[in-house]
Amino acid sequence: MIDTVIKGGTVVTPAGVGQWDIGLEGEKIAVVAMPGLLPSEGVRAIEAAGKIVLPGGVEAHAHAAANVQEGLRELVPGTPNAGPAVHSLGAIWGGTTTVVDFTPVNNEGDLAQGVHDFMSVWQGQAYTDYATHVIYRNSNTPDSIARFGELVAAGFPSVKIFTTDIRPPGNEGRTLTPGGRLETGRLYDLMEQVSRHGGMLAVHGEDDELVMYNYLMAQQRGQWDWYNANLIHSKAVEDLAFRHVTRMAERTGAGMYFVHVTAKDGVDVIAECRSNGQPVYGEVLTLALSFDATNYREDDGMKYHTYPSLKGEEDTVSLWDGIMKSDLAFTATDSSFTTYLDKIAGRNIEDMRGGNVGIEIRMGVNYSEAVVKRGMSLERFADITSSNAAKILGMYPRKGAIAVGSDADFAIIDPSVKKALAMSDLHVRDFSPWEGWEVEGWPTTVILRGKIMVDNGQLYGDGNDGQHLLRKVEQNVLQRPVI
Repeated sequence: MIDTVIKGGTVVTPAGVGQWDIGLEGEKIAVVAMPGLLPSEGVRAIEAAGKIVLPGGVEAHAHAAANVQEGLRELVPGTPNAGPAVHSLGAIWGGTTTVVDFTPVNNEGDLAQGVHDFMSVWQGQAYTDYATHVIYRNSNTPDSIARFGELVAAGFPSVKIFTTDIRPPGNEGRTLTPGGRLETGRLYDLMEQVSRHGGMLAVHGEDDELVMYNYLMAQQRGQWDWYNANLIHSKAVEDLAFRHVTRMAERTGAGMYFVHVTAKDGVDVIAECRSNGQPVYGEVLTLALSFDATNYREDDGMKYHTYPSLKGEEDTVSLWDGIMKSDLAFTATDSSFTTYLDKIAGRNIEDMRGGNVGIEIRMGVNYSEAVVKRGMSLERFADITSSNAAKILGMYPRKGAIAVGSDADFAIIDPSVKKALAMSDLHVRDFSPWEGWEVEGWPTTVILRGKIMVDNGQLYGDGNDGQHLLRKVEQNVLQRPVI
């Protein structure tokens, strides 16, 4: 029996955009109907007149559990990175209802149970539903790689790898732990397992040898200040790694996507692979759509940084072209954030810290920049903020769709909101690179599986509302570029 009706809004569904009413039964969508056909008596009514009703956002790239389980570094003592509670709180305020984290894979024992144990820190701390990618590193044994199928069968089909250690030897912040990079031999073996078992490979793609040589040259040339980050994590670094990995994917048949694409060069590689029929996709950070390497030159310009570095203005233009069309599939944040003092403490290219605090602003800023300023269709906006990530990661149509049988997850945007973002508008941490950013349209009501979590500036949900999602990637996504 229908217990809730969302009425009067402009609704974005897989079939198109229209003035429809939505009937909910508990946690699920029961019906999408023409206005006036659903019951008005004995139901909870949510008025959405003049607003845009979208599927709840899917954040495919957040580092939360590791900040608790692995105790990642603090540059200023007493300022730890945000854990699951802070990440999911920011997400739900911003219209994102599902967050995907990362978990390292053990070498021995029950691999799936190891993932569950690592993710246990989300329990009671989740304002959103949540899932996790697994991570393989050089420290993983061939036997552990050969057992990847166990993880797929347990509902963990997406696996992330790094092609670089990011920072030079001896730096405690190298990727997540020493040996974070996955060398070519292990990567090729893992790709064969990914292809065999129907997994999805997520790649941090930078050529490690060139990255490390760039550090050496920067030190010799006196280019060690933070604003030279783009000289280390350069366009060539991205191009070489992308071409190397996609060639291996072509040989093994693995479906894959690149996380945080930053350069025109990377977009071009993805477009070329897709034109050849390879199931290769791309993620872009809202950070890289909003800022470029010139912002590093500000006095506190390190607040704009995450890895890989921001690039030039032409790269930002290319990233926008990619997301406005189909070369890039969805937006994300690479969320892993701390306080302002800790973020600006690292003042050279080795010590500056990655991660950013964009998980709350992603939906609203993307709406202003893509839909309002650049004319992106509402259907495409739903794709890049929710549906495509859900499809690539095996959550669709449970997540990422306003359709009968889908979870009743919604981000309702009020397009009449026009303001410069202030810290008083945001709800996690003490800074944002987007402070002062002019926005037009903002999520004002957020619903998770039928429960109103946020409405008109009030939080109604709590950390017990989120659930752990297990996933399975559909085969069509792995066989050709379908989105």
